[in-house]
Amino acid sequence: MRYLTFALAKGRLADKTLALFEQIGITCEEMKDKTSRKLIFTNEELGFRFFLAKAGDVPTYVEYGAADIGVVGKDTLLEGGKDYYEMLDLGIGKCKFIVAGLREHNLFDKVGHVKIGTKYPNIAKQYFLEKGMDVECIKIDGSVELAPILGLCDGIVDIMETGTTLKENGLVVFDTVCD
Repeated sequence: MRYLTFALAKGRLADKTLALFEQIGITCEEMKDKTSRKLIFTNEELGFRFFLAKAGDVPTYVEYGAADIGVVGKDTLLEGGKDYYEMLDLGIGKCKFIVAGLREHNLFDKVGHVKIGTKYPNIAKQYFLEKGMDVECIKIDGSVELAPILGLCDGIVDIMETGTTLKENGLVVFDTVCD
């Protein structure tokens, strides 16, 4: 049987996507078992197949035909730098790209070389290039907010949903890169 295959980004986005799908009758009971180590989940009745992948891998699975549809955040699409076709904005996982840092060290006031910690070096480089600033992007995959606190960099480019983590760690938003 040929399935319509969905690649979903692991984590909160997958949970929100599955809840949205359920509202329109697309279900997969197998995926509700959070203890399962299965990699591929199917709904035989509807002819749907689902799998969870790291966000950065979802576009690759779609591009090479292993998945028919991928659900991933716009951050992943923008960072990938390719010309993806976005079928629909599901209206979930609303965040924005921000430039942030310690209040007393506004990186836009700094003269010369600026260090930026980020999970998104391509987006950060493009943003600062458009601002005419000399920046070095330091790739960080974990808690990006730590970097300016520990003095690794002058500021960060990251996605922000509520801003709570920034506030609780003494960081402020200096600018919005994009929604």
